[in-house]
Amino acid sequence: MDVEEPLAGGNMGPVSRRGDEVLRTAGPWTPNVHRLLQLCADSGIDKTPRPLGYTEDGRERLSYLPGTVPAYPMPDWVWTNEVLDDAARLLGRLHDASLPLAGVTEGWRSPARQPAEVVCHNDFAPYNLVFDDGRLTGVIDFDYCSPGSRLWDIAYLAYTLAPLTGALAEDPFTAPQRAQRAMGILAAYGLPASMEELLAMVVLRLHDLADFSDEAAVRLANPELTRHAAGYRQDAERLADGPS
Repeated sequence: MDVEEPLAGGNMGPVSRRGDEVLRTAGPWTPNVHRLLQLCADSGIDKTPRPLGYTEDGRERLSYLPGTVPAYPMPDWVWTNEVLDDAARLLGRLHDASLPLAGVTEGWRSPARQPAEVVCHNDFAPYNLVFDDGRLTGVIDFDYCSPGSRLWDIAYLAYTLAPLTGALAEDPFTAPQRAQRAMGILAAYGLPASMEELLAMVVLRLHDLADFSDEAAVRLANPELTRHAAGYRQDAERLADGPS
């Protein structure tokens, strides 16, 4: 029998691995998440977990995606143009596959947001991407997905991968280069939006994420999330004047 081992990295609930399966706490949102993952599989996307049902004690079962999930400080290969383009294109494929569920506004862990164009991942960032030798091979952690706009998801990817987060120790880019990379995400995804529209959505996204983090810090008794919230608000204020 395969031994169950905890997986590191999450701060919203316990996650473990048993053989080729990942086990997570299930909730009222899980049926919708499994429907989304099945739509991805049916669309030929091989970079998302497959829903496998539930354990005897009611946890959800997902297929395990082998590879490396990076963490801060990010390795140099996260910042390549290839990763930037591949991530934007994968997000577009996930959104297109999700269209049959975009009008389902109930039964998600996160609130649905208008315009509900697609189902958003809501945390599509390097730390939820899987890599093999620097090549993007998967995306994980769909628990908080919900309907929303395409730009809502793209904005957070730009924030974390351009990156528009400001001065990270491992970030080799200047402000003009970050802006160029953010526009590159829009181009690779195929969404004709301006830098002004993108930044406005990033600022809105960060304020929403700060409020969520403050609430979760109390609910989960995790003070680290309060520090995250403060950082999001600082970045939102800075980005209101443009990328830096």
